[in-house]
Amino acid sequence: MSDHNTVTLQVADGTEMRAYTAFPTTTGPVPGIILLQEAFGVNHHIRSVADRLAAAGYAVIAPELFHRTAAPGLEIAYSDFATGAMPHYSAINHPDLAADLQASHAWLQTQALVMPDKIGSIGFCLGGQVSFLANIVLPLAAAVSYYGGGTHTLKDRAADLHAPHLFFWGGLDAHISKAHIAEVTDAVEAAGKPFINTVISYADHGFHCDERPSYHPQAAAEAWAMTLAFFGEKLSG
Repeated sequence: MSDHNTVTLQVADGTEMRAYTAFPTTTGPVPGIILLQEAFGVNHHIRSVADRLAAAGYAVIAPELFHRTAAPGLEIAYSDFATGAMPHYSAINHPDLAADLQASHAWLQTQALVMPDKIGSIGFCLGGQVSFLANIVLPLAAAVSYYGGGTHTLKDRAADLHAPHLFFWGGLDAHISKAHIAEVTDAVEAAGKPFINTVISYADHGFHCDERPSYHPQAAAEAWAMTLAFFGEKLSG
């Protein structure tokens, strides 16, 4: 069981950002998790992931990363990347995202239920890249990236990673090249930072999302079990 709600955060650049939150039905204290959306908004799938994490014992915040260009609550169809998602996707940048992450992290730290030094991040697709950025700009205790396209653009900042990072990639993913994956993991390895790299050979991009054609139930279940084990190990009190 979990409780969920929507909050509005003030970001350092003067913008307002809506976020979906989900809490476990416990008196705490509990770890916190920043959940980072795909390129399709904080949609039904992302909210369901937040609820699943809350049911597993985590306080979760899922910020709307397109808030500077999109109306609050925007959800984009998975079939509509080119015209629905791309205008917002192309407008985001790492400094703005860092401000969004800092606002989300600060909000979690103000919650009486949350252990302030036990906060992690997880993201999917676009959010996989942003989860890597979160591990760079925030004092996290764990971070997870599912098929994070564009993560290689952050490789030069791998030395700034704070926490162990768990990567998932689909072996059938034509959106993310093996060369780009290698750039990421090679950079993290060269920086001497702890990581786990998991390639599921029979999974495609978006394999975790049961609302996408590329959903792979077995791969999703396997990756999720590993994710919960990783968070359980790194974020336990």
